[in-house]
Amino acid sequence: MARKKATSSQVAERAGVSQATVSMILNRRNNVSFSEETIEKVERAARELGYELPHRKHKNNGRKEKLIVVFCPTLTSPYYVLLLQGIESVANEKGYGVFICNTQRDARLEERYLRMIGNIEPQGIIYTCNPNPDFQKRVEELARRIPLVIISNKEKTITVDAINQDNTMVGRLMARHLLDLGHRDVAFITPPLTRRQWQRSRRIDGFVKEYEKEGLGGHVLIKAADESIDRRMPRMDSEYSMGYQLTMELLKEQRKFTAIAGQNDMMAIGAIDALEESRIRVPKDVSVIGCDDIFYSGIRRLSLTTIDHFVALKGRDACDIIIRKITTNDQFYTGLQPTSVYNIEYTPKLIVRKTTAYAKTTDEKDKK
Repeated sequence: MARKKATSSQVAERAGVSQATVSMILNRRNNVSFSEETIEKVERAARELGYELPHRKHKNNGRKEKLIVVFCPTLTSPYYVLLLQGIESVANEKGYGVFICNTQRDARLEERYLRMIGNIEPQGIIYTCNPNPDFQKRVEELARRIPLVIISNKEKTITVDAINQDNTMVGRLMARHLLDLGHRDVAFITPPLTRRQWQRSRRIDGFVKEYEKEGLGGHVLIKAADESIDRRMPRMDSEYSMGYQLTMELLKEQRKFTAIAGQNDMMAIGAIDALEESRIRVPKDVSVIGCDDIFYSGIRRLSLTTIDHFVALKGRDACDIIIRKITTNDQFYTGLQPTSVYNIEYTPKLIVRKTTAYAKTTDEKDKK
């Protein structure tokens, strides 16, 4: 005689909770929140009883079940465009749609999108940057019910799947290259160093520490854009304009430097234009290094020295993790356990091109 299928009421009885609680937890409802202990009790009871969600096998045919939501702080930066291309390439291969939430680095807008998740009911979520610190706990709770990956610029996390990046190492690579070329006095230009964008400071910290290791900590000028810039609607030229303006300010202040490091490639490109407009030759007079290795950096006429940290591959990996978790969740209540938390990190790589050269000696400066 065939064994009767377990019911949600039996799961509720074994877990010591209401049937409604069982339904909301097992159906991954995102507009409600339960403690980890309650979630674990319900999931354990479901596994022990061999409970299967009704019509589980048919849910993948629904349109909502083929959607991945991506939180992105801006659509004007080539860096985030590269990430999105990597995400969409995998999503398209696997038949998933991508819904992009452009938060514009606005906490209110990010919160609004988070509230919408319960109605959208995506199968997966990707954050292309760290969540606003005010919403970190909410995002971690969300990750317990929906596959969620953060493309992160911080230390490894044990609670959420992440594609990690050690920004300190990136800064050290930039500094080491300039030190090896004999640049003792350098400037580092950066977007605003706000609480929301604290990861920018990590790159600077790594850069400064490398100079401090050589006894040159006081030889690094840090030039940051005003915090108000992050509260404005970003334009296509926002990062370029910041690089241009900050470099012009350094020149006007007659600060001493033989090299400029940009927080990203677009800022470095803006710095190059400011220098050349001021009749300062790159790299003969001043070297320039960026970070991200965007498409424009490799154009022969520009040929920007930069750091490659494999942006497009990070997007692909994030989407691949999401789809693996979706597949695992579809089989979860038939006996398979969920997979472990993923933490992937690429080692950044220096790409030497034509915008960096050996620092001028004192004799060379005197002959100019």
